[in-house]
Amino acid sequence: MLKELDLGMRMPKEEYGALMEELKPRLAQLQQEIIREKIPVVILFEGLSAAGKGEITNSLIVGFDARGFTVYNTRPPEPSERRLPWLARFAEKMPSRGRMAIFDRAWYSALSVEPLPKEELKQRLREVNRFERQLADDGCLILKYFLYISKKEQRKRLEALERAKSTAWRVTKEDFKNLNRHGEITDFFDSMIEKTNSPYASWNAVAATDKRYVRAAVFSSIAENLEKALAKKREGAPKAAFAPKVDPCFRLLPHTGIGELDLKKSVDEEEYRERLKEYQDKLFKLQNKLYLKKIPVIVAYEGNDAAGKGGNIKRVAEALDARGYAVTPIAAPTPDELQHQYLWRFWRALPRTGHFAIFDRTWYGRVLVERVEGLTSTARVNQAYNEINEFESMLVRWGAVIFKFWLAIDKDEQLRRFEDRQNTPEKQWKITEEDWRNREKWDAYAQAVDDMFRYTNTDFAPWVAVESNCKRYARLKTLETMIETLQNRL
Repeated sequence: MLKELDLGMRMPKEEYGALMEELKPRLAQLQQEIIREKIPVVILFEGLSAAGKGEITNSLIVGFDARGFTVYNTRPPEPSERRLPWLARFAEKMPSRGRMAIFDRAWYSALSVEPLPKEELKQRLREVNRFERQLADDGCLILKYFLYISKKEQRKRLEALERAKSTAWRVTKEDFKNLNRHGEITDFFDSMIEKTNSPYASWNAVAATDKRYVRAAVFSSIAENLEKALAKKREGAPKAAFAPKVDPCFRLLPHTGIGELDLKKSVDEEEYRERLKEYQDKLFKLQNKLYLKKIPVIVAYEGNDAAGKGGNIKRVAEALDARGYAVTPIAAPTPDELQHQYLWRFWRALPRTGHFAIFDRTWYGRVLVERVEGLTSTARVNQAYNEINEFESMLVRWGAVIFKFWLAIDKDEQLRRFEDRQNTPEKQWKITEEDWRNREKWDAYAQAVDDMFRYTNTDFAPWVAVESNCKRYARLKTLETMIETLQNRL
């Protein structure tokens, strides 16, 4: 793609002036329409050093309302960012509905900064495609531009920047070193563009020799794509509710239906206290070993209302060094969270390497409460099973150990606990009208749970159903499961 560009493309000054006179107010108006229609937009500029990425970014935003966009200049990751999944620093910058995120270099440059083994690069490009597809499926418009110049033109620009006192700081030894690898770098980006050029996030390669031409080409393309996105939004989303489809690359394990669990399992108080101390001591020692090995641990709790998630989490947290874990309770999304793709708030809560992240409810709310309560379309719910598998596979490939616990109780036990909460003053805060309302939808939730198991019980992040009519038994089972799995990992 890059080598086929006509780098001699020019635009006469008069033609450029007339076009810009029409394009600038058009882009400003389109931005306002994007805000009104609540369409999130990602515009990223990649390219060789001195190709004009910063200049095109600055020219583009001149006519925009500054309250409607954020510009990001991607640099090598900070030490703290290196302790998170490589895409996390970009995922948290994704725009809310109606806003633009404009990147001067983005995740593609992040892949080119450090040499990666061939297989690692292949995996990361797959993760990029999945990441972009998920954003697009959620309604995000993704525009990708690669600005390309010849080796001769690049040398000319780098030397000019180096001569001027005001811009000399922008040129590094690495820039001139890369200049000598112009052909090799071109081949690298050509291959990367080919592997990530998709219908939902296509590449636009632009000959960037002439500054008037590149501005005209990019601005015209952005205006055209914004208009298409607006027209599509106004037409309305397709009503088709296709069945769940999981990528064949994810191996799903057989699962036991919730209705088949033996919920009578129990343990007496004396045995519980003895084993609890033993397990907590073991988990504490494992936490220290995991920290030294920089292995992150994600513990995800789901379950019936009143199944004992809080008490279970408390017994796990008691065993851990408080400096090495965080508990994140997940409630209904805030107004800001609702304006982002649903996984956005979970990207922001991931643990650093060597730390524990404990979630009291999780991203599975998408296929549970949002499904049962009709808060999300059937089509989007059905897409979520595969999106969640993709998210978790990325976390596991990063090095995380994922525990997914479903705490199960029967309907009679739930009623007993609800009434106990209602009749005990210090527990009344735990019971709400919503809990009683959810109870009326017991069968619908049971079906949603079985489907969740069916489509997300992967070999790399399997579900563990925890029989929880007896709280003591449930707490010991989760601790024992964690200890065994973490010992095997170490």
